[in-house]
Amino acid sequence: MAQVTEADVYGALAQVKDPDLHKDIVRLGFVKDLKIEGGAVSFRVVLTTPACPVREQLQEQSRAAVAALPGVESVSVTMDAEVPKGRGLGEKLSVEGVRNIVAVSSGKGGVGKSTVAVNLAVSLARDGARVGLMDADVYGPNVPLMLGVANERPQVNVNKLLPLEAHGIRLMSMAVLKPGDEPMIVRGPILHGLVRQFLQDVQWGELDYLIVDMPPGTGDVQLSLAQLVPVQGAVLVTTPQEVALADVRRALRMFEAVNVPVLGVVENMSYFVAPDTGTRYNIFGEGGGRRLSDEYGVPFLGAIPLSMGVREGGDRGVPVVVSDPDSPQAQAFRSVAEEVARQVSIEAMKPELVVLGKKA
Repeated sequence: MAQVTEADVYGALAQVKDPDLHKDIVRLGFVKDLKIEGGAVSFRVVLTTPACPVREQLQEQSRAAVAALPGVESVSVTMDAEVPKGRGLGEKLSVEGVRNIVAVSSGKGGVGKSTVAVNLAVSLARDGARVGLMDADVYGPNVPLMLGVANERPQVNVNKLLPLEAHGIRLMSMAVLKPGDEPMIVRGPILHGLVRQFLQDVQWGELDYLIVDMPPGTGDVQLSLAQLVPVQGAVLVTTPQEVALADVRRALRMFEAVNVPVLGVVENMSYFVAPDTGTRYNIFGEGGGRRLSDEYGVPFLGAIPLSMGVREGGDRGVPVVVSDPDSPQAQAFRSVAEEVARQVSIEAMKPELVVLGKKA
């Protein structure tokens, strides 16, 4: 019987390519803990996110590639994930323990940006990632309400705020620091300081993703975030109608101007399916988000159907991905989360891909 060697196994696995990074899993360093005991081969494949949409595909391809080698009797493939740390930019601050910062933004209010941010964060956490959610919408903070912790208050540990926890994520919001219906009346320079405090004075701990729910528009908070910390990318939320798209175009241009990659566009309230007849209604128009993505050459991350369940979940503090995980809306949010994780990994691995290209 042929004796299997490590070189044989690595050679076989070099035929398995990551479809997003366009390199094989050996050169990308994904293969770990290879063991060969007679005809039994075992190893781990460590992906760049636990929310990888091609996880099962890569597992099966890896198993099949090694199983085809002469002398191999059994193959054990363990799938794992380690989210890479995002890019650093010049003199910008790093947030201790946070590997990637992702802004969720929109050009205008009323498009469900916070709903997307909440369900995106919870979806990533349910896939196994360590996730924080920073509610930077200072004038209209409603993330604590949507996560069911509006009446809780953060504790302080050694001059740092401890984030609240709900549905597997950590969160911080002005709503839990200044409760009630008293409005926030602050000018731009104070906003800059508030954003800085939420980034530096909160004990976020080890996070794979810090999702930042931005206020609508292209104002001071967006600029402060881009200026203070290396943002891995922005997710833009729109509805299909032209009025929303026009504002998202401005937001897209703003992020380009401050050197923040646009990870893609989410079309929220994309359509409504009547529960009694199954008839689909394009209440706010059709296909606007995808047209915008095509126009600017950025990924289309997905379309979220309109439903009462999403609204009811937000009002009750139980996001739809938790309250009704099998619903079309929850599945759409989970798909968007996978696409966001995919784009974050691509951005984070770009420097590594350049190095690998030079070695080729």
